[in-house]
Amino acid sequence: MKKLILASASPRRRELLKKAGFSFTVKTSEVDENIGVTQAPLLVRELALLKAAAVAKSEKEDCLVIGADTVVSIEGEILGKPKDWRDAKRMLLRLSGRAHQVYTGVCVIDAKSGRAACRSERTDVLFRKLTKRQIRAYIKTREPMDKAGAYAIQGGAGRFVRGYVGSFDNVVGLPVKLVRELIETEFT
Repeated sequence: MKKLILASASPRRRELLKKAGFSFTVKTSEVDENIGVTQAPLLVRELALLKAAAVAKSEKEDCLVIGADTVVSIEGEILGKPKDWRDAKRMLLRLSGRAHQVYTGVCVIDAKSGRAACRSERTDVLFRKLTKRQIRAYIKTREPMDKAGAYAIQGGAGRFVRGYVGSFDNVVGLPVKLVRELIETEFT
């Protein structure tokens, strides 16, 4: 298999890929995420493509670049990473006691040919009803501040989740089965 590069600074994505047995290096790029797309599955695919393409363009070796982006969506409203603690509180109150969707876009690009394969995955998540005290305590941990939807299912917010349908890894930030499928079906 070709050398793999993960175009993401996310320690969670690194951990998921490593746990799945992938060997890879990490290179990040700065991509403007304000692209005007308002539908979550399209937004995450486009951002994953932009991130992977930025890294692939600068790559001299024959390799595959993996880009990813994750958002939370509730009733059509996209929740990215919170701007501050007030925004995190707003998001968690919005999710409290309700179902929402987590979308992750994945794009794999062959740096040599420029060929890309991109898809998105959806997981439905149901939150328990949260108290304002629980929300305040969770925000004080600072964990929600760099997470889409202001929560980490694999962390302290795991106790907020009543259930989910779909991939747990997708909610964490990288549907590893989808990554493997894209590489095996499109690039081998």
